[in-house]
Amino acid sequence: MTDVIVVGGGPVGLLLACELKLGGADPLVLEAATGEERRTRSLGLRSLNARTVQSLALRDLVEPVAGEQWAMLDELAARREPAGADLVAMMVELLREGLIRGHFGGLPLLGEAGDAEYLMLKQDRLEAVLAERAAGMGVRIRQGCAVRDVAQEESAAVATLADGRTVRAAYLVGCDGGRSLVRKRSGFAFEGTPATMTGRTAVAELASAEAVTSSLRHPGGLVNLSLVPGEIATIEFDGGPDDRHAPMTAEELEASLRRVTGHDVVVKRLETGIRYSDNTRHAGTYRKGRVLLAGDAAHVHSPIGGQGLNLGLQDAVNLGWKLALVARGLAPEALLDTYTAERHPVAARVLRNTRAQVALMRPGAQVEALREVLAEVIELPDAKRHFTGMADGTEVDYAPGSAHPLVGRFAPRLEALPELLRDGRGLVLALSGTHGDGGLDAAVAGHRDRVRVAHADPSAVPGGGAAEVLLVRPDGYVAWAGGRDGVAAALTTWFGPPRA
Repeated sequence: MTDVIVVGGGPVGLLLACELKLGGADPLVLEAATGEERRTRSLGLRSLNARTVQSLALRDLVEPVAGEQWAMLDELAARREPAGADLVAMMVELLREGLIRGHFGGLPLLGEAGDAEYLMLKQDRLEAVLAERAAGMGVRIRQGCAVRDVAQEESAAVATLADGRTVRAAYLVGCDGGRSLVRKRSGFAFEGTPATMTGRTAVAELASAEAVTSSLRHPGGLVNLSLVPGEIATIEFDGGPDDRHAPMTAEELEASLRRVTGHDVVVKRLETGIRYSDNTRHAGTYRKGRVLLAGDAAHVHSPIGGQGLNLGLQDAVNLGWKLALVARGLAPEALLDTYTAERHPVAARVLRNTRAQVALMRPGAQVEALREVLAEVIELPDAKRHFTGMADGTEVDYAPGSAHPLVGRFAPRLEALPELLRDGRGLVLALSGTHGDGGLDAAVAGHRDRVRVAHADPSAVPGGGAAEVLLVRPDGYVAWAGGRDGVAAALTTWFGPPRA
């Protein structure tokens, strides 16, 4: 018996396990694949947007992840021919200057120098950082351990392994991807729209390296040559792949490249390849009793725009501290209902904008005209803020319509905030700039195991308004703002009843 079983050891499952452990719970991660199997499937580069980088900063993870990014880019530059090395160098410069904010349907979103955090690396490198952190915290990770069934009992969730053994926990979270066994076996509804496109990404060798160049506007679809040498991607708007499970062949990739480019491309060798689509579906709820979903298990969509990984990682940081409190018996199960209430609308917006981005990528004169108009619109200051907010996740508001503008939003960027939240406790932030507030200390006394108290000058907290106190959750979002007399009730709402 353990506190929480996490099914799936990708980035979402690993980060969730770290958050659970930080919150005092005992997680067990079950991953079907081995580390080597996951590395061979790690194709393409993944972007971590501003909100995800801010979340990683709260856990002192930005430096190791950024270190992997720069090491990877150095390796890529060394492996490329001069023209390709120049492309990598340009990307490095944009990243160092903080200009990249992502893209919308291939239309670049660039900010002012230094105004955004953005990281880019291969998924297996991110997983390595998170796995190292999890192991260092004492998280148990079982690779090559496939789950074949899940069920619920009155007091436990049960995972049945491929060898017939069973593992029990108070709760179980499916982080096992778009074809989630946890979701299917637990009966979650998963409605949406079917695929309209087929994407292929492969590591391959062409007979002529000059035969293909990256282009978003081929008559037959899209082709992209990754910064990673040998990685080639195509997208065709053909109704979706016939069989996503069959191994990709050199002939299949060659045929796709010929259809997209109109050229007689020859693929000499294919090392590995994956298929994907814009199949877009969303779980109706993220919790059924003792079973919860996170990441692609809860929502799938087109990868265009690079928002899927960030969406899943944000699921993990939202759920982790809440589930840790409930699993430890410190907070009521009702706290878990805020997970679906907060994250479901965020995913719905991402699914909407990824559908729009697929439409913008289709070939045709009408779409081309629409792209030109939208490119002009995006340069308008208010429009740029809107589109970059969608891309970098900074527009998220968990309490729209709240009486205080900071409630539901990520906390103002105080210099000391990452350190204050690093241990996974919440923060009672007194906007007084002075210490020794006995009345506030008394209100917090029964929650000292779950929150800490700090003081800040009100002038250093943009948007603080008339609030005397802010209650900041372990994930960095403001849960409540008000006067000192409301602190005790707010703490009970978000962190459970006080200890005697």
